[in-house]
Amino acid sequence: MIHETIDIRINYSAAGLEGSANPKLHTYIIGHSPEMDYHKKRPAVVICPGGGYGMTSDREAEPIALRFNSLGFQCFVLRYSVKQVCFPGALLELSKAVAIVRQNAAEWDIDADRIIVCGFSAGGHLAASLGMFWNRDFVNKPLDFYNSENKPNGLILSYPVITSGEFAHRDSFKNLLKDKYEQNLSLVSLENQVSADTPPCFIWHTFDDKCVPVENSLLLANALKKSNISFEMHILPSGPHGLSLATQETGVTVESCKQWPDMAARWIRETIV
Repeated sequence: MIHETIDIRINYSAAGLEGSANPKLHTYIIGHSPEMDYHKKRPAVVICPGGGYGMTSDREAEPIALRFNSLGFQCFVLRYSVKQVCFPGALLELSKAVAIVRQNAAEWDIDADRIIVCGFSAGGHLAASLGMFWNRDFVNKPLDFYNSENKPNGLILSYPVITSGEFAHRDSFKNLLKDKYEQNLSLVSLENQVSADTPPCFIWHTFDDKCVPVENSLLLANALKKSNISFEMHILPSGPHGLSLATQETGVTVESCKQWPDMAARWIRETIV
């Protein structure tokens, strides 16, 4: 296992942002072994923990990486900034993280065309934001990206924050936008930002989520269908928000939700090709 911490360096002022931050990318890279497909090229999963854009949750970080490692994927956890800079600071950090993974694909035994971003709750909003905005000038120009190096090939969205409308998780948007709340609120309502360039999505949510209503996922799915973007969605009967792996290890066991990583892994193998 290659487990190291990489500094994500962003020139925030190039995006018109004040302040500074020190986001980190933590690697969980399966090492070489002649017994197990030496130098096999694996898909990569870049993980964005949730936390309402006020923190990044531990239970949606390393446990997720280790679970996807066990399923045969190279993994990365992004500890993005949440208080130091406002939108699009965290989006620039995720964009740079995906580019770093792609740039190091050969060294890290990664298939550069199978880089998936996996986000939870507000981290799901961040992941989906990259899926919507990866080729927009306000993301690429501050980073000097010109060759789709930051493009995610797929998204795994776990009980994601999506809409800033009727079913919004308001605190997430207040934390994300800060004093630009009114100015950018409609821009970050992601059900309205789906385009032909949005990557395929795997979405799961629970029907009775009382924190981030299931309508967030339903609105996104409807928008994906209208744009003919491939997706798989699972609305599971019951479970609290923030389930992570839905096991005792991550706080609460919900048997009906425990299989989502296996379903997502199968989706990657069948869809992201």
